[in-house]
Amino acid sequence: MPTTTFRDIIYVSDGRVRRADIVIAGGLIDHIADKEDLDPAVLPVGGDVFMPGVIDSHVHTREPGLTHKGDLTTETRAAAAGGVTTIMDMPNVVPQTTTLDTLAQRQALGRDHAFVNYTFYFGATNTNATLLPQLDPATVPAVKLFMGSSTGGMLVDHGEALEDVFRLSPLPIMAHCEDSYIIDVFMRRAQSLYGKDPHVGLHSEIRSRLACTVSSKLAVRMALQTGARLHIAHVSTAEELDLAAVSPRITLEACLPHLLFCDDDYASLGTRIKCNPSVKSRKDRDALRCALTDGRITTVATDHAPHLLAEKQGGCLKAASGIPMVQFSLVAMMDLVHAGVLSLPRLVELMCHAPARLFDISRRGFIREGMCADLAVIRLNPWFLKPADILSRCGWSPLENHFFVWRVCQTYCNGRLIYDHGRLADGNSHAQQLTFER
Repeated sequence: MPTTTFRDIIYVSDGRVRRADIVIAGGLIDHIADKEDLDPAVLPVGGDVFMPGVIDSHVHTREPGLTHKGDLTTETRAAAAGGVTTIMDMPNVVPQTTTLDTLAQRQALGRDHAFVNYTFYFGATNTNATLLPQLDPATVPAVKLFMGSSTGGMLVDHGEALEDVFRLSPLPIMAHCEDSYIIDVFMRRAQSLYGKDPHVGLHSEIRSRLACTVSSKLAVRMALQTGARLHIAHVSTAEELDLAAVSPRITLEACLPHLLFCDDDYASLGTRIKCNPSVKSRKDRDALRCALTDGRITTVATDHAPHLLAEKQGGCLKAASGIPMVQFSLVAMMDLVHAGVLSLPRLVELMCHAPARLFDISRRGFIREGMCADLAVIRLNPWFLKPADILSRCGWSPLENHFFVWRVCQTYCNGRLIYDHGRLADGNSHAQQLTFER
């Protein structure tokens, strides 16, 4: 692998913005010669800015079994175009990643098909908690626990089974928290008033804030009782943000849909922003944005979930829930940086450093000597998102025609240039399966 030297570049890492020369050798950051510290509160807008490649800790690539709308190749190539160098893939595929065999099969698929670094969550069910102590902590990031009703056989809704997952898991638990009973009650009420498939504008009333807060509080209670390490996925309400203060072993994830959209947007975007948990009120969205800077939110991810537009037809019952976001997460967050919602070093903390720390990822997430050379290069360069720019197999985005202020120029994965000003590298990107230092 050739040696690459970047001279007199600006990079962001560890809460600082610096000018330096950086040498990449053997896929690693070999040497950093710092020259000057820059003001971290001032956006460097005069040229390229280097940052660690984004670690998206919440992605659905859809492979195996659902590849008509996305697969490891298409979705990780979309990730590379967005400055994302690592994806952490969810278990609700077909067959579900809920046995040791299906986990091994998915890891093999990653080796064959992933264009950026990858890892796979193991999914909890009502009957597989005894497998959790057998998981390899060096290769599995966490156990995904669905406490909501949108994932079929992966819903863990029996009290004893739920306790077993929290008690037996040696790994962090990432929980999707929505109370199925409350959702069912609100759905039946809406159907009695508006018909079998209520309009999507009612989605946030059916998959309500009450359903989220009741379930999240239950997850926290179980974690405190068992000592489990809990990361609550895609928090969507202002009330859930208070759970960050309960214990240092309980952390919160915010996802792009809940940071960018609110229920007012159903009028213009309809089912394109239908996701679970639902986007809530403008007040909730603004509270989540505030929590990006005060420490209550630990990580930012996408919950990238591609569906064909044909699958997004209908209302609250029929339209599929999920939004493709991985290609445009970094530039969308840079819009918030540009608007003063958070600083650039804080963005790097939320999207790069914190996922690496939270999951104990080996040698990634920072620009430091000895770390893997996963890098995203961005520049102030306004542009409109056109449908032709979208690389995800589903072929659409709720952000179409959006005017972005920043652009991803290049992406390096393990020292290899895999995306360069609109062009993806040919062939194998030399992506690697993540390992964890536990």
